[in-house]
Formats: sequence, structure tokens, C-alpha cells
Amino acid sequence: MTKNVALFVTCLVDIMRPRIGFAAIRALESAGCDVVVPQGQTCCGQPALNSGDRDHAVALAKQTTAALEPYEAIIVPSGSCAGTIRCHYPELFEHDAAWLPRAQAVVAKTFEVMAYLDEVCGWQPDGVTLPATATYHDSCSGLRELGIKAQPRRLLDAIDGLSLTPLAGAETCCGFGGTFCVKYPAISNAIVGEKAAAIDATGADLLLAGDLGCLMNMAGKLHRDGSKVRAFHAIELIAGMGDGPAIGEEA
Repeated sequence: MTKNVALFVTCLVDIMRPRIGFAAIRALESAGCDVVVPQGQTCCGQPALNSGDRDHAVALAKQTTAALEPYEAIIVPSGSCAGTIRCHYPELFEHDAAWLPRAQAVVAKTFEVMAYLDEVCGWQPDGVTLPATATYHDSCSGLRELGIKAQPRRLLDAIDGLSLTPLAGAETCCGFGGTFCVKYPAISNAIVGEKAAAIDATGADLLLAGDLGCLMNMAGKLHRDGSKVRAFHAIELIAGMGDGPAIGEEA
């Protein structure tokens, strides 16, 4: 049965790495989904929420809820943005009798893309080949708020020629933390320095994760340290788009 789903692209993907959005669409369509990209979407409100700007976070949550509520499912290529909707929208509307049920309806049908493909669709990539060794970083929001860990690994295991090597401290923060890296740059740089060293120590060709913010942070540090490890959102490989430019290599 065809599933009619909406892709919530996210700000970073839209502005910095649109190919992640295209990869998500390709994978979802391969899984039998009819994908729509709602034109009314903007930011989910995560940066405002993280900065303590509750009024703007609520305004953006209302806009996002209204844009997404007509669809059967909402798919997000970001654990942090999906986590904002699923975990924090009910808190934002806790005392708003009009908006709380609308937000709860959206929450119930919002999924991170790899969790949706694995758990709901029961889909795996077919005919995708990439001879490489990769290591995987578990981004904080996806792991801790949504329980995303095994799902991307199951999808990646279906790629011919790709081998996954464990990353020491895979569940440890990379230092990005949304606005944290802006507020506390020295601490952030120290954390990502340890993460980059652990990534290099794996001997992997590729670094994979499920959140573009984390990937940009780690890819930037790896590049500054002279590492040859290339970073991709895992959905790019899963969709058969792992032969393009890595994060930070775009012209």
C-alpha cells in the first residue's frame, strides 16, 4: 500500500546540504511512499527553544504543526528536529487547549527517516553497492530522545561492499549541541577534537551519522586536522548517493 508522507526538510538540509533531502525522497519512494514536500514549512523552532526564546519557539511550532497536520506521516532526516517535534511540542502546548491536540496528532505521525524506513516500512536498500569502510556516530537527540541506533545500522548492513567498523565513544556528544557550540566554542572544540581523533583511529574511509549539524561539526574538525575521512549523512548511502561530494566538499 502506498503511504502518503510529507518530508520535513529541516533548515540545515535546505540551506547547506539539499542532497540529503533528495536522498530521503529517493529512499522513501523506493519503499513505496508517495512523498510531498509541504511548502509552508520553515524551522521547527529548535534553535529558539534551545536558546530559551519560548515565544518564538511556540510561534514556529504552530506554523510547523499547521503545515504538517494534513499528511499521513511526517518524515524528518534529522534526529534533533524530529525529536523537537515529538518530545517538545507537547511541552510547548501543555497549557494550550486549542493547540495541544493538534500538536499531539502531528507528534504521533512524525518519524526520523531511517527509523521510518526500517521500523514502519520494513524496507532495505536493494542493489546499492559501495566498496568502503565506514564508522557511525550516534547523534545525541536521535539516540536519547528517539532511540535511534540499530535502525540505521540495519539499513547500512544491506549495502553491498560497505563494512561498518565500531567507533569508540560512538554515543558521546560531538560538541555541536546546536547553539552550544556558539555559546561555548572552546569547550565545543575540545569535545570535537576528541571525537575526530576517535574517528581517525578507526581507519574508516567514511564517517556517517543522522544529523547534519553534528556531521558539519565533525567534518570541519577532521578537515582542519588534515584527515582524509569523508563525511556523509547515512541516508545518502542508503539511497545510493554515496558516490557524490562529501560534506564540506561541495563547490
